[in-house]
Amino acid sequence: MTKIKQLIDMSKKIITTEKAPAPIGPYSQATQVGDTLYVSGQIAIDASTGNINTADITSETHQVMKNMGYILEAAGMSYSNVVKCGIFVSDMGNFAAINEAYGEYFKQNPPARETVEVSCLPKNVNVEISCIAVE
Repeated sequence: MTKIKQLIDMSKKIITTEKAPAPIGPYSQATQVGDTLYVSGQIAIDASTGNINTADITSETHQVMKNMGYILEAAGMSYSNVVKCGIFVSDMGNFAAINEAYGEYFKQNPPARETVEVSCLPKNVNVEISCIAVE
């Protein structure tokens, strides 16, 4: 075992919260290694009901961001700790509305990010967002 793997194994912590939807596959809501948190892609599932919120792209994006916020909170962090986001969309035509809703969570010093159009997302949602945050 390499020294790096040993260090990761010693400091790796799985972050979970019932406020965000449970994973729909073999992954964790988030993994923290040292001061860095890796949040898995979130979709617009309302954990309290299990329903997917796709009424419109704006409310769908807000639900995704709320889910991300719940996970950040469970790790003792907030949106201000986010340094990088990945946004996956099923239709780049929704970019402006997604960008506007997303921007409400990062009013100052927004993180780096990429936005990529993909052919399909889990549960046929329209947007999925992941992030990396640092304490």
